[in-house]
Amino acid sequence: MKVTYPELKGLIVFEPDVYGDERGYFFESFNEKRYTEAGLKVKFVQDNISKSKHGTVRGLHYQVGEYAQGKLCQVVFGKVLDVAVDIRFGSPTFGKYFAVELSEENHKQLWIPPGFAHGFSVLSDIAIFHYKCTNFYSKKDERAIKFDDGQLNINWKINNPIVSEKDLKANNFNQIEEDFSYES
Repeated sequence: MKVTYPELKGLIVFEPDVYGDERGYFFESFNEKRYTEAGLKVKFVQDNISKSKHGTVRGLHYQVGEYAQGKLCQVVFGKVLDVAVDIRFGSPTFGKYFAVELSEENHKQLWIPPGFAHGFSVLSDIAIFHYKCTNFYSKKDERAIKFDDGQLNINWKINNPIVSEKDLKANNFNQIEEDFSYES
């Protein structure tokens, strides 16, 4: 397994070893021992799957307080641009984002710890997105930042995005509360 650590401290990109032949392929999508050795020492409590069509943008979402979540993200079918925004006050990369294409072809996974807002755009006709969470969903602790916030200036690699009404009403980046602090 290839492991890389992006500039935004806390994020991890995993590229599992994939074994393919004329029948298809096989890979371990999670192995607690290997992921712990790579720095991912968490317990997952919930798995989520979404199916979206081309041009959809979901996010930028996060949860706060006792329900803050870490997410291990991957694409089972199709291709997305997965984005994590550093929302840890005091972080040297506060307000910066990291983006990586996740697809059924590259099998990459992105670990996003608490303290980051998360979103993705669908680059293929259809995408099935899977993520493991370290905490349960809590509506009252859910927060969102506008995907098209000019301060963040994220290139979602799509035209005419399809966005939920709820996400269109999200806060601007400069309106977020100090829910996360940077720990060096």
